[in-house]
Amino acid sequence: MSATPSTAFEIAAAVRAGSVRAIDVLEAHLGRIAARETDIHAFNLVTADEARAAATRIDDLVAAGRDPGPLAGVPIALKDNMCTRGVPTTCSSRILEGWKPPYDATVVSRLAAMGAVSVGKTNLDEFAMGSSTENSAFGVTLNPRDTSRVAGGSSGGSAAAVAAAFAPVSLGSDTGGSIRQPAALCGVVGVKPTYGTVSRYGLVAFASSLDQIGPFSADVRDSALILESISGHDPLDSTSIPQGPLDLVSVLDHDVKGMRIGRITDMPEGADPDVLGRLEAAFDALRAAGATIVDVELPSLKYGLTAYYLIAPAEASSNLARYDGVRYGRRVDAVDTNSMYMATRAAGFGDEVKRRIMLGTYALSAGYYDAYYGKALKVRRLISDDFARAYATADVLLTPTSPIPAFKVGEKADDPLSMYLCDIYTIPTNLAGHPAMSVPFGESRDGLPIGVQVMASTLGEQPMFKVASALERHMNSSGGRS
Repeated sequence: MSATPSTAFEIAAAVRAGSVRAIDVLEAHLGRIAARETDIHAFNLVTADEARAAATRIDDLVAAGRDPGPLAGVPIALKDNMCTRGVPTTCSSRILEGWKPPYDATVVSRLAAMGAVSVGKTNLDEFAMGSSTENSAFGVTLNPRDTSRVAGGSSGGSAAAVAAAFAPVSLGSDTGGSIRQPAALCGVVGVKPTYGTVSRYGLVAFASSLDQIGPFSADVRDSALILESISGHDPLDSTSIPQGPLDLVSVLDHDVKGMRIGRITDMPEGADPDVLGRLEAAFDALRAAGATIVDVELPSLKYGLTAYYLIAPAEASSNLARYDGVRYGRRVDAVDTNSMYMATRAAGFGDEVKRRIMLGTYALSAGYYDAYYGKALKVRRLISDDFARAYATADVLLTPTSPIPAFKVGEKADDPLSMYLCDIYTIPTNLAGHPAMSVPFGESRDGLPIGVQVMASTLGEQPMFKVASALERHMNSSGGRS
């Protein structure tokens, strides 16, 4: 084993065995951050001192003959919409700049209890609203593979942190593709689990019926390890499924012989030819590995984008009402209370957040509720029903993750609709509450990463990870060329 192991699995094993010190692992990663962070801007805050103290505690436990936990000494980066006690949590918004939560999110406390070491809070589109991390109040996160291009969003900082090897793993949140899309654009693994398998307690809400926390990693095994670690029932989250942690690592070496892989015949059009080519290569690889490719139809899938951009903004307009300069948020003083509310929100929120709040408020307003929000909920039901029929004949479904590889910074900044279309393949699983993940599967002709999305039915993480692992094995065996 190398002096500084690279994967979370290797790091934890080495630190627990005493062959590598957690502090040395941490310093290696902090060194990479120091060397490239200025060029990439993955972080809003690097918590170097706190991380060194945590790593030292882990080394002390090992020296005393005690086990620090299954994630001993593993550096992890946290999206800056997850509460960290005494550490600023800004959601990349001016309105929360400097706010220090009085408690940890459940995922944060679980990771710490298992020996993971947080290295900082990563940049995101403000309040997780965006697909490029260009909507952050604190600057754009750039793609480590090509710094002229975006890292995706909204969890762009978390994806970039893993792609740049600032941390072997990170956490993001996914409301309509905000883990999977940046994972695809940065060439890493990104997972959105079944809604309710990971606690949302301490996650600053965007759209509560859609948000879900999940991992980024450089390989499928590390994502399985982290998802196992953060999953399981949490009484603090009323939407948490009453079951134990997921069992994922144990299935990764299983083959896919006999599995049914669904090809969506009426999939929304518009994907780049290179992206479609890699999707076909994924079907070929799974067929060669013994799986059967079956055709399925999801006729309501094409309405997913429209339904999402009514449901998510409606929930956002409700969730963000608390940022008024009284309950939460930095206050801008004015002559009376209503003027103070207006001035606070005008100064504190960025353009995209304002756009979605106004859209959501309109959709919920008297006279329009049934016409817009009510119909969107019916479409959501239709999408779930279509998925149920598809999963009656297929174990998993494959689609592109993003219709295009990483685009140039500023290319879509003035065209919100074009930006929204980046999530056309990822949004439906959020509406249905199903798990999905993006797996790196080759490159475009320009050398940009392309991800394939593996989707499964509710609590179908095991077959999803089996297929993802098979795709990864194929790429590894082909040297990343096939």
